[in-house]
Amino acid sequence: MNYILFDGATRNTLLPLTYTKPVADLRIGILTIREKWEKQLGYTTSTLTEDYLEEKYPMVEMEQNIMINASFLPTKLLVNQILELKENQAIYKNDEIIAFYTTKSQDEVDFKKYKQIEFISEVFQIKNTWDLFSLNDKAIRNDFELITKGRKSQPIPDSVQCLSKENIFIEKGAKITFSVLNASKGPIYIGENTEVMEGSLIRGPFSLGENAVVKMGTKIYGATTVGPYCTVGGEVKNSVLMAYSNKGHEGYLGDSVLGEWCNIGADSNNSNLKNNYAQVRMWNYETESFTKTGLQFCGLIMGDHSKCAINTMFNTGTVVGISANIYGSNFPRNFIPSFSWGGAAGFSTYQINKANETAKLVMQRKKIEFDEKEQKILTHIFEITKKYRNN
Repeated sequence: MNYILFDGATRNTLLPLTYTKPVADLRIGILTIREKWEKQLGYTTSTLTEDYLEEKYPMVEMEQNIMINASFLPTKLLVNQILELKENQAIYKNDEIIAFYTTKSQDEVDFKKYKQIEFISEVFQIKNTWDLFSLNDKAIRNDFELITKGRKSQPIPDSVQCLSKENIFIEKGAKITFSVLNASKGPIYIGENTEVMEGSLIRGPFSLGENAVVKMGTKIYGATTVGPYCTVGGEVKNSVLMAYSNKGHEGYLGDSVLGEWCNIGADSNNSNLKNNYAQVRMWNYETESFTKTGLQFCGLIMGDHSKCAINTMFNTGTVVGISANIYGSNFPRNFIPSFSWGGAAGFSTYQINKANETAKLVMQRKKIEFDEKEQKILTHIFEITKKYRNN
């Protein structure tokens, strides 16, 4: 059977994070959504996504296919039900489709002719950007069990103080020196070839992706995910860093999500609680207005390739688009469009040729090519986000 993960209706509410990637490639917990599905299904997957992303994320269609809504996180019960799907059958949850069977010969899918199977057990769905940190506690726990079951951790170094050793898993090549790991409130996963420098204080649930670094004296509260090749320092709480992003210095990041190739300047901070303790509102790309999150604690959402200078301050519930560059004193507005250059004093357009040059240099540092596919994606995003910029 061939499995295809499709973006579904939530794709627009997950912008700006999904401007550059399918829903399936968002990270929550230890793994991306795609990695979760592939581990549980036992098969590789491809993607049905936006046309401009297809060259980088092509769909592989075979005669028989199972289409899976990538906004849903897999569970053992859900996967078993999907594995048993037959022709003209579809699985639903509260009138929203989770998965359905299709064949290459079908001209169109008529769900009126399908047998509708209701999934009655608990399942988590990523509907909004803030779900990535709100549900990260549960996601880390589930991924930890999935990844470590039946495996033995590398030994915890003698210089490391820890609580609840049974909830700590260290992969090969990881280096940890003179740090504190407190897994009494949730598991701690330390990935391959990572480094936790001396003086770091880490409280689970926590995940450190491969080749990531926790710098000296860092304070991390759960539930936090530091993705592959990221660097963190200062104070971090209940946040997700997708991959290849840096928050390497003093300053606070809380209840937030950073995409890939982001950089947070030294002594930068975000607010995650309003002074009047009111519910936080956040920019919604689908409605093109500010939406209630239902959360009292909600910080920063930053799209891929965006950066901020030293001493930047972000207001509660700030959304930053793709390839933005923020600097200057005082708080910038809490919706910063893609390819914006500036701060509280005003913004100008970060022209696409300059943005491409910067992206190329940044990716070269990690020995990754900024190829024609990447350039086409950024150029397309530059065009479709023009309406949000003033100039």
